[in-house]
Amino acid sequence: MKYSQYKFKFYLNASHAIYINGNLGQSHPHTWEIMIDTIKLNDRFIQFHEVERRIEQLLHKYQDKYINEIEPFSSLNPTLENICEFFKNSIRKLLKEVGWELIKIETSETPARSYTIDLMDEIELDVRLQEQEQIEIDREVEKVISKMLKKI
Repeated sequence: MKYSQYKFKFYLNASHAIYINGNLGQSHPHTWEIMIDTIKLNDRFIQFHEVERRIEQLLHKYQDKYINEIEPFSSLNPTLENICEFFKNSIRKLLKEVGWELIKIETSETPARSYTIDLMDEIELDVRLQEQEQIEIDREVEKVISKMLKKI
């Protein structure tokens, strides 16, 4: 099955300070760029602005803020990697609600520095597991039909 693929970019202006060796560094601002690659898993029509609106609502909580004071970063060190991981999980959930899948996220804190998480391996595993489950379901259905036909 061929899926439609789309790329979105979002920008978040926020400051943070990270803990290094147990010491909190100095607060500093970034214009974070969050790029996501997605696939649309169904043929249902959805306007792009619906996907964008959902993600922008998520990011709004952190916009123009010191993110160390906002969950989960009030208890999670807001490193580039942790921020990317958090947004990966949150955005993936939002996309699944409208029949889309996140396949890659790249979060940049500067134009020259970014962190990427590629989810294709996870997605391929999920698809294989779903296919295997369907094969098992089909086998059970065949057994039931076979038993019913023997009774006729």
